[in-house]
Amino acid sequence: MNRPAPEDPRAARTRARLRAALLEECAERPLEEVGVAALARRAGVGRATFYVHYDGLEALAVDACADVVREAVEALHAWRGRPDPVHAPPALLEFFASLPPHAALYRTLLAPGGGGPLGRVLHRDLRARSLAERELAGAADAPLVASAVAATFAGVLADWLHALLDATSEEVAHQVWQLLVALHRSR
Repeated sequence: MNRPAPEDPRAARTRARLRAALLEECAERPLEEVGVAALARRAGVGRATFYVHYDGLEALAVDACADVVREAVEALHAWRGRPDPVHAPPALLEFFASLPPHAALYRTLLAPGGGGPLGRVLHRDLRARSLAERELAGAADAPLVASAVAATFAGVLADWLHALLDATSEEVAHQVWQLLVALHRSR
């Protein structure tokens, strides 16, 4: 049996410090203005150590924002039974309400329409989860609907973060939920 090697706890701590430092830096200035040297100093590591763990600031930023992807995937799949077709589950409402503190960083990594490095990760993870659940349920056209769900959610999220949609966090949560429920029912 092949098991992945356990992660070195020191490396995990270093990456956690770098992620925290990046989020602190981005609370003060846009990602484009963050320098590796200042970030490494804030994290208490050397510049060379930064490059041992990340190819660049964008790779670190995507890693630092990976939690938002996991939270989005979990929020969309937090309901059980028959979904309410109008009202988003509480986890989805909480997810959208939690985004504003780091919205500028998310906008940098998530292009309008759902593209960008964070959008690719979100689409990949959401599609995989949706596909697995649809296949488990024996749903027709599982790959098609899983792709549509992932693209719809990533696109709406990105457009809302870029202020292309005029809605509160609660309104957009209910609206995207209604779209996703309709997609699941369409096939």
